Amino acid sequence: MTTIFYLPVQLKAQGDLLITPRRIVFEGGSRLQEINLANSGSDTARYVISLVEVRMNVNGTFEFINAPDSGQLFASNFLRFFPHSVILPPKEAQVVKVQLQHTADLDTGEYRSHIYFRAVPKQQPLGDEKQLDSPQTISIKLTPVFGITIPVIIRVGKNNASASMSDISLTMEDTIPKLNLTFHREGNMSVYGDLSVDHISPSGKVTPIGSLKGVAVYTPNRARQLHVALARVSGVNYHSGKLRLSYLEIPTQMNAKVEVLATSEISLN
Repeated sequence: MTTIFYLPVQLKAQGDLLITPRRIVFEGGSRLQEINLANSGSDTARYVISLVEVRMNVNGTFEFINAPDSGQLFASNFLRFFPHSVILPPKEAQVVKVQLQHTADLDTGEYRSHIYFRAVPKQQPLGDEKQLDSPQTISIKLTPVFGITIPVIIRVGKNNASASMSDISLTMEDTIPKLNLTFHREGNMSVYGDLSVDHISPSGKVTPIGSLKGVAVYTPNRARQLHVALARVSGVNYHSGKLRLSYLEIPTQMNAKVEVLATSEISLN
């Protein structure tokens, strides 16, 4: 049984694996980048590393695929990485290098594959297995295998992607306010950013009530549905005032300017 996690933020897996950065983007003259792995746990862990292809569904979930969807471009043929497996003792770190190859004739667009870090379960020594009471009993043991993937993106040409939001509504679920919306992507490349939500009272007081980091709409998808639980904050009335949503791009370069990808407001009643 395999459990796969896709990293919108740093996430622990088997062996308490921490990975930074959350994604790799090659653009401009960049041809070599590094992924930092760290074991924050108390046990030694081994991970096998590979490239996989992934589809993003409209609800934000992911699934493995073998062939690209219409308009989707894989990056795996243009990437090499090393090492292909790591053993991380407790509190130790390791660098994985990712390098471009054979990219001279790539057409304009965005190419995406994912690097998959699959945990290798510990093997139980022979003879340590629990003996069954009846020799006629058959035992089947399922060992969960955990994995984490991060996207690796190659961008060729000018990025003209843009984003917008629609179908914004507020619902209450067991007294918890939930924001529902749809992100839309236009252009030739994906969008990726942080969502923040503020409540603006009738008198103009602004109160942060929610946020979600690492919200992506990957090519070839044009839309993604999202549901965000908002905070119950003293003094905030979800039946008056308005909500302001801000979707801010996460720069791919150090010290780059943060761009506003999309904003929207809805009135509450």
